[in-house]
This record gives sequence, structure tokens and C-alpha cells, in this order.
Amino acid sequence: MKEQLAEFFTWYWFLPETFKSYEWENPILLNLLWIIPVLILIRKFVKFLKRPVLELSLPKRAARGNPWTYLRLVPTGFFFMALVFIVVALARPQRSNERVEQFTEGIDILLVMDISESMDLQDFTPNRLEAAKKTAIDFIEGRFGDRIGMVVFSGEAYSLSPLTNDYKLLTDLIAEINFNMIEAKGTAIGSAIAAGTNRMKDVETPSKVMILLSDGESNAGNVDPLFAAQLASAFDIKIYTIAVGKDGMVPYGTDFFGRPQMVESYLDETTLREIARIGNGQFFRASDGNALQQIFDQIDTLEKAEILENRYKETADYYRIYLFWAMLFFLVWLGLKSTFLNNFLLD
Repeated sequence: MKEQLAEFFTWYWFLPETFKSYEWENPILLNLLWIIPVLILIRKFVKFLKRPVLELSLPKRAARGNPWTYLRLVPTGFFFMALVFIVVALARPQRSNERVEQFTEGIDILLVMDISESMDLQDFTPNRLEAAKKTAIDFIEGRFGDRIGMVVFSGEAYSLSPLTNDYKLLTDLIAEINFNMIEAKGTAIGSAIAAGTNRMKDVETPSKVMILLSDGESNAGNVDPLFAAQLASAFDIKIYTIAVGKDGMVPYGTDFFGRPQMVESYLDETTLREIARIGNGQFFRASDGNALQQIFDQIDTLEKAEILENRYKETADYYRIYLFWAMLFFLVWLGLKSTFLNNFLLD
């Protein structure tokens, strides 16, 4: 509104601060203020044209030296002040108090993260697990109104956090994840999906999402991964799977002489693809930290809850104040224009 006002009313910024704080219903009418000085000039010009020539021969030194002669301007001043306040009242000064309430139905998201020994491979910086933890924390901090939980697994599955809106607690728990949290070795993908399904099966949220992140084939646990995926799908849980790492030789620590050691890495991409298909989600392959970040960004875009807004706007009009002063100044002008100030002092 201020920008619109500045377009029509070029000397807006020279107005009093009170005027600047207003919103104006009809800002273009403030241009009428230009008419007031024009009226003053017209009045002076008309008086000059009507002034009798004989006045020039009258002595004026005494009149010019008498300060009381300026009182003749008082009635005219009240008249023009009345015009100013009428124009301001017509422009409808207002102040608004807008309150916005945001709410969303939210999404339930469960992160299922592999913490098996192979997640210590260093084709990510500093290793696969730390890169995954950092990306997961960034993902959580970018959400709004969703409940997020966490399951970690290696040879067994462990529910690290239930679904919660306490993102600070959740990110603190993720930061403390390490390879020693579960003693059983291996990669129990089926058990992890089953543990996640058990967490989400009873929730009534219309959108439930599981994000499974692993770097190996399922070789532990007593639950078949595809059966677990079918179970999750029966409870309307969508599953996104992310294969982390590269196939082939990847770095893993250094030898006695400080030279990097290479070990062979194998990803069971087929199983993860099938899990995503059964879970009506998508499969992603992350070969480095940047790709992993881009995948989480894509999932973040795909699984956005609709944010609804309620806006409440209370508008208070202030034109009555200026209209009151306009009427008051006009009545004073009517009273003064017939008094001695106008008859005795005016020429």
C-alpha cells in the first residue's frame, strides 16, 4: 500500500509519521491536497485583481508594522485546515491487525537406517553412516507439522524413537547413532521393515511413509524383506528405499603404512527395488553424499503435507477523527469570518 501511495502522492515521505503508519482505502484522493495551495494562490490573485487603485495612495507603513494585522489570516487558516482534514477523511486512513494461523494434517514419516559394519565404508565422507546421519538431520529440520520416528538395524532392528514432533530430541538421538548400538551382526532388512510397520500400523494419519536406507543385502533376521513390505503395504504405508554406496572396490581405513585399504562392496539393488514397488514408493541409488542429499530433497518434495492458512484481519477506521476536526475547524471559520477579525482587520 505504501508503494501505491508513493506512486500517486509523490511527497508521501514528507508526511508526518502518523500518516505513514496508516493504510489508506482511497490513497489517490490524497492528491486533492495539491488543490489547497492552488486555492490559496487563486485567492491571492483574485484579491490582487480586485484591489482598488486608490489603495496604492494610502499610507501603509503603520499597517505593515502592526503585528495585529496578521490576525486577518486566522479565519482563512481555519478554513484551509478544514479542507485538509476533509481530504484526509475521504482517503480513509486505517490500521489493520492481521493474524495468520497455519495448520496441517501432517505426515507420519519413519526413517529406517542401516547401521551394520558395511556402513563404515568410506566411499562417502567420512563414511556412509555419518553422511546418512547428516542428511537425515537436514531432512528432519526442513519438515513442518509432521511426526517423524526412527528405526535402526543391523543383525536386529531397534526402535530408536517413536513418531514425534520433537525434532530437537530426534536429531539429538540421530547424532548419537553408532555401530555399537546393536550387538548382532549382519543386515536384517525384513526385521527393520516389520519393526517400522509395528510402529505405524495403528496411527490414523492419512499419509504414512517409511524411508529405508541400506547398503547391503538382507542376510540376517527371521522376517523375509518382501513379506515385510507386503505387510507394510497392507497398512497403507508407502516405502521409499535408498541404496547407499558403490559396487566394487571402495576405501576402508588405512594399512600399517598409512596407505588406503580397499574392500569389495556389494549392493542387493534388486531386493530394494522390489520393496519400493510393493510399498508403492520409489527406489533411489546414492553413490555419494551429494546424491544422497538430492534424494532426500526429492522425497521431501514428494511427501509435502498441504499447509492450510486461516487469516483474520481486523481493520480500524480513523477517518472519523479527521472528519470531526474538519467540522470543528469549519464551524470556527464560519464563526470568525463574520466577526471583527474579518470585518475590521481584513482589507
